[in-house]
Amino acid sequence: MGSRIVPIVLLALLGALHVQLWSGRGSIPRVQAMQRQLAEQKAANANANQAIVRLASEVNDLKEGLDMVEEKARSELGMVKPNEIYVQYTP
Repeated sequence: MGSRIVPIVLLALLGALHVQLWSGRGSIPRVQAMQRQLAEQKAANANANQAIVRLASEVNDLKEGLDMVEEKARSELGMVKPNEIYVQYTP
């Protein structure tokens, strides 16, 4: 009888470990679900980073592009600054 206790205890521990592996906190299905969530989050972060780069480029163009806007306004629309006289010369 004493020789049967050790294998029974070991089988019970193995069963408990197996149950923990499939349904516990660090179970295989839970790890796979978290890996899927991580992949989705990485994809969302990549899209967000692309949007950030695009918006930063637009902001930079707006900051540096004011000279171009002013030049177009002066040449095409004939706009002037306050206290400035516009003279058009045509040869």
